[in-house]
Amino acid sequence: MKEIEEKNIETENNLSQVTAPLPTREEQGGGSVGSSPLPLWEGQGSGPVGSSPLPLREGQGSRPVGGGSVGSSSLPLREGEVRVRVLFIDRDGTILREPADEQIDSFEKFHFVPGVISALRFLRQHTDYRFVMVSNQDGLGTPAYPEDTFWPTHNLMLEILEGEGVTFDDILIDRSFPEDNLPTRKPGTGMLTAYMDGSCDLAHSFVIGDRPSDAQLAANLGCQAIVLSPSSPAASPSPAASPSPSSPLTCAVSGGLSAGAAILVPSWDKAVEIIYAGPRRATVTRTTRETDIAITLNLDGTGQSHIATGLGFFDHMLEQIAKHGSIDLDIHVNGDLHVDEHHTIEDTALALGEALLQALGDKRGIERYGFSTDSTSPAVPPSVCAGSGTAVASAAYTLPMDDSLCSVALDFGGRPWLVWDAKFHRERVGEMPTEMFLHFFKSLSDAARMNLNIKAEGQNEHHKIEGIFKALARAIRMAVCRDIHHMQLPSSKGVL
Repeated sequence: MKEIEEKNIETENNLSQVTAPLPTREEQGGGSVGSSPLPLWEGQGSGPVGSSPLPLREGQGSRPVGGGSVGSSSLPLREGEVRVRVLFIDRDGTILREPADEQIDSFEKFHFVPGVISALRFLRQHTDYRFVMVSNQDGLGTPAYPEDTFWPTHNLMLEILEGEGVTFDDILIDRSFPEDNLPTRKPGTGMLTAYMDGSCDLAHSFVIGDRPSDAQLAANLGCQAIVLSPSSPAASPSPAASPSPSSPLTCAVSGGLSAGAAILVPSWDKAVEIIYAGPRRATVTRTTRETDIAITLNLDGTGQSHIATGLGFFDHMLEQIAKHGSIDLDIHVNGDLHVDEHHTIEDTALALGEALLQALGDKRGIERYGFSTDSTSPAVPPSVCAGSGTAVASAAYTLPMDDSLCSVALDFGGRPWLVWDAKFHRERVGEMPTEMFLHFFKSLSDAARMNLNIKAEGQNEHHKIEGIFKALARAIRMAVCRDIHHMQLPSSKGVL
C-alpha cells in the first residue's frame, strides 16, 4: 500500500504539470494546424505533435529536438548503427489484457497478456530492436478518463517489466477520441514522424497489436504487422473489431499474403518466433502453355485457404493441407481442363512443392522429420512445437477416417523420394482421376525435395485419399516446427 500511495503522490505531481498554464504554440516550437499545444516534461524536449507528455524513466535520457517534421524529435542512433529496427508495440490487448470498457483504470483490471513478459524479455536479450510503445487512450485527461486513474497501473506495468529486463526506448500515447480524427491517433502516423526520417529500417520492423488499426498502422509505416488473435484457430477478429474488407487484417484472415498483410498469431510465443527467426512465406507463379498457377503460402499461418483449381474434389483435398497443417494457402489455377485434368494436378503439385521449399529457407531450427503413422509403430515421447506451445506426438497417434487408416512420414532432408503403398479401385473420385493421386505426390516430393512415405488401407476411396491428405498436413505441421532456442541445421552434414 505504501508503494501505491507513493506512486499516487508522484502521479499527482505529474498532474500538476498537466494542469499548469499551457505554453503558446510559438513557445513550443510550432505544431500542426489544429493540434493542441502540450506542456513539455523536464528533460524530455518536444515530442511528436499530439503525443502524450510522458515522464522519462531512469536511464532513458531525453530525446533531442531536430530533423523530421516540425515539433517532432529525431531518433538518436545507437553507436555503430546506421538504420535501426523497431518494434512498435500496442499496450491494451497486447501487453495488458483489455477490459470490456477499454480502460485499465484500476488495479482490479490490471492483468498481463499471457506470455508477454517472457516474450519481451527474450526479444530484449537476443535482438537489437528498439522498443516503442504506441497506444490510443481515448480521452485521457478528460472527465471520461481521468489521469489519476491511468498512471498508477501504467507505471506499475513499466516497473514490473523493468524488473524483468524489459524497458521501452520510447512511449507514445494519443489522448484523442476517435471522432477527433487526429493524425496522431493510430492508425495515423502523426506520433511517429521521428521514425520515418530514414534512420529506421521500417521494412524489417514490426507493429505488434491486436486490432485492425495496428495492422493498418504497419501498412502506413511500411512495416510488417503481427496481430495477436488467440481466440480461435481461424483467427477471426471479434465483431467489435471487425476490419473493413480492404484492410490488411482482412487480407490476412482471408488467406491473402500481400507484402503489407498482417501475420496472425495465436500467442506471444509464435510472435517471438517470427520476429526472431523470420516469417516463412513464399509466392510462386508457374506459367506454361498448359497451366497458369499462382500460389502464396505461409508456414506460420492459422489454416486459412482460398483454393480454386477448377476441380472441386482437388480443391477439397488441398484445403486439408491448409487446415490440418496450420498453413495459410492461396492456390489459383487456370488449366487446360478442356484437354483433361493431368496438367492441372501435376503442375499444381510442382508449384506447391516449390513454395514449401522456398518458405523453409535454410531450414535452421526446424524439426525436419514429420510423422503421422499407424498404431503398430512404436510410440515416441511427445515433443513441443516451439513457438506454438502445442504438444506434438511424434509417431504416437493414428489417423483414421472411418474404415480407412493412413500414415505419412516425411523428411525435408533435400533428397526427393516417394514410397507409395495405396491402392484405388475406382477410376475417379469426384472430377479427380485416381491414377493422378500417386502422380501428385511424386511431383510434390520432387519439387519440395522431400522424402515422402505414404501408406493407406480401407474400403472407401474417398476416405482413403482424404485421410492421406490430412496425414500429410499433420506430418508437414510437425516437420516445420521451429525451435528458436536451437537455431541449428538439423543435419550432421552441415547442409540440407
